[in-house]
Amino acid sequence: MKSFKRLGFTALLGAVLTLTACGGGASNNTDNAGKEDTKQLQGQIKLDGSSTVYPIMEAIVEEYQMEQPNVKVSVASSGTGGGFKAFIAGDTDLSNASRPIKDEEKKQLEEKGIDYTELRLAYDGLSVVVNKDNTWVDHLTLDELKKIWLEDGKPKKWSDIRKGWPEEEIKLYSPGTDSGTFDYFDEVILEEKPIAQKATLSEDDNVLVQGVTGDKNSIGYFGYAYYAENKDKLKVVPIDGGNGPVEPTNETVKSGEYAPLSRPLFTYVKNDSLKKEEVKNFVDFVINNAGDLSEDVGYVRLPDEEYKKDLELIKAVK
Repeated sequence: MKSFKRLGFTALLGAVLTLTACGGGASNNTDNAGKEDTKQLQGQIKLDGSSTVYPIMEAIVEEYQMEQPNVKVSVASSGTGGGFKAFIAGDTDLSNASRPIKDEEKKQLEEKGIDYTELRLAYDGLSVVVNKDNTWVDHLTLDELKKIWLEDGKPKKWSDIRKGWPEEEIKLYSPGTDSGTFDYFDEVILEEKPIAQKATLSEDDNVLVQGVTGDKNSIGYFGYAYYAENKDKLKVVPIDGGNGPVEPTNETVKSGEYAPLSRPLFTYVKNDSLKKEEVKNFVDFVINNAGDLSEDVGYVRLPDEEYKKDLELIKAVK
């Protein structure tokens, strides 16, 4: 996932060691040579938010710590809603989100006098998955998804969804209500109506993966990266949004063909935090590396113009 930068780091380290070996008197100069272009900073940066965005930020932070080991960056994943709560409370510098900020969250930030900047990181294809041993689901329409997930006062069987499917109860696994992925699914598929009461909800996508892999009659949904990471254990379901079944892939997500379950991913940074040199440095690093590292962990990069716009937004913050 992080090989391209590590190779560069290894090559630089090798060069430094070689020069040191060639002349003991030059060791102090070579020790400093690798740091001439990278000012070493100190400080702490706190991030929280979307579990969907977490793999991108985890990869970015690991790369950043190689360049700035004295800047301690912590990343939590309490869900998009949980992340915004911490952001509003003043506990974090950045808030990762798999949906745009809500009006009520904007209002709370405004009441606290907190200005922020929205940055887009990548595209995600929200992936619907079933157990690997599920042989009957070849695709689902939006209406069938809604029928599966909406609360209607009775247990759902596969045979209720399509004639000829097994008369077995469907086991449902969904992100929790603090998740931006839940919010997106709720808006696009459920149209903000109650989700089935029997659904197992969790903010931890790994819990959802385990649930679906553990039951032949299960179904779940989460970000594309979690499917990509577990594709040997799960079966992704092509979704028919009106133009025939489409499977989420880098190409269909980027083109918009995987509609309506493709979406952008965000991070929000406090403008006051950007006054700290280490935060500004980190955010620049995030934008410059989000494209490559989002693809490394299973998401889809934005067009380069989008990252340039992000850099301009950060540059314009006073």
